[in-house]
Amino acid sequence: MKRVYNFSAGPAVLPEEVLREAAEEMLDYQGTGMSVMEMSHRSAAFQQIIDDAEKDLRELMNIPDNYKVLFLQGGASQQFSAIPMNMMKNGKAGYIVTGQWAKKAYQEGQKYGEAVKLASSEDETFSYIPDCSDLDIPEDADYVYICENNTIYGTKFKTLPNTKGKPLVADVSSCFLSEPVDVSKYGVIWGGVQKNIGPAGVVIMIIREDLIPEETPVANTPTMLKWKTQADNGSMYNTPPCYGIYICGKVFKWIKKMGGLEAMKAHNEKKAAILYNFLDESKLFKGTVRPEDRSLMNVPFVTGDKDMDAKFVKEAKAAGFENLKGHRSVGGMRASIYNAMPIEGVEALVAFMKKFEEENA
Repeated sequence: MKRVYNFSAGPAVLPEEVLREAAEEMLDYQGTGMSVMEMSHRSAAFQQIIDDAEKDLRELMNIPDNYKVLFLQGGASQQFSAIPMNMMKNGKAGYIVTGQWAKKAYQEGQKYGEAVKLASSEDETFSYIPDCSDLDIPEDADYVYICENNTIYGTKFKTLPNTKGKPLVADVSSCFLSEPVDVSKYGVIWGGVQKNIGPAGVVIMIIREDLIPEETPVANTPTMLKWKTQADNGSMYNTPPCYGIYICGKVFKWIKKMGGLEAMKAHNEKKAAILYNFLDESKLFKGTVRPEDRSLMNVPFVTGDKDMDAKFVKEAKAAGFENLKGHRSVGGMRASIYNAMPIEGVEALVAFMKKFEEENA
């Protein structure tokens, strides 16, 4: 069996150990005689799976008791609507637009109330994080919204915005569980799991309980998008994405085995440094993000020549480096080096880039 180095931005690389465990349990999960794919979500076996997943996530992130953990469907994008539907009590919210996903959330927020653009980095193709230390936040804003790590553009908030007492709402889809976080600094922290935690189809919501309304402020909010519906039913108002949750649970245990989030951060910093150090020295390749705002997870880079970029992607694929083509909106290349990407994968990529540079510079 030959495994490629998969640099996809999502769905993305998963720990090989987790995949092997899942394969072993595919036909018979712990003596049940069936796969988790076939299992009733109302069964004792699945209840144990989701309970263990929540317990391990709470331990990893040190989630306070006054926060609910929900395993939902619809991906992070569905919450672009659910957040204003559940939180816009005053009909106003502030958005910091640092990439395509934050921009889409901002546009979605405009459908349900007044979405105020507090800051943006669109003037320089989202290549930096704006200063958010003293934002002009409306007094009656219900929350301040960010996308903490920008998958497409490779930027990351290293310092959280000063929200001046307003709840911080953060989409962390592409940096979820990549480093320690202080959950108490957020009102809502959530993400799609398909980048760093599991297969596509699951979104994990961590919501401070006082922000879950008895009645949503937006009239005719669909029952499925009411956080109270999901919280009151333990994420099982309807059939949840059972197999995806099962894989997430295995990834949580793998991260704990690796040493937790402090160890994960050190692992990710080491990987990122290998690639960024090469880009800073290269005569052919260059990074596209201000150094102080660089993501540990997503590394975009270019040669400055579209034909050369295309040649690199083609030859890299032939050499076993998959999904290095940049997002269609920006072009170039992008290496997503999530938790499960081994250091050897980044080292091999840099060795290939050096060889390519020697042959093409």
